Amino acid sequence: MRTTRNTVGVGEQNLTVQLDLETVRRAEVIAAERGLSMSALVSQLIEQLIAADERYKRSREAALRMVADVSRHVSEQDPAAEDLGNTWTQEELYDERLARPRTRSAPS
Repeated sequence: MRTTRNTVGVGEQNLTVQLDLETVRRAEVIAAERGLSMSALVSQLIEQLIAADERYKRSREAALRMVADVSRHVSEQDPAAEDLGNTWTQEELYDERLARPRTRSAPS
């Protein structure tokens, strides 16, 4: 895929995309079914991609903050916990999630 960009006016820019003929044909059918021009279809899809990427980044940052907060809270409650690291096994995590009784082995 090759792209070129040409400035159109304030806040807009043309984008030329080279695609194989079958992809273009199928995209034209989709655009027609949605009552859109090819330009509008491509613009809409790129805008959706950008919005999804922004949502992902915000969610990831929020999750990282939550993990840091929990870790900080655990360390404040039990300073020795920080030195233990992640000592649980995958099986123990599944047992907890499925509410199965745990059998914890001693660390090696």
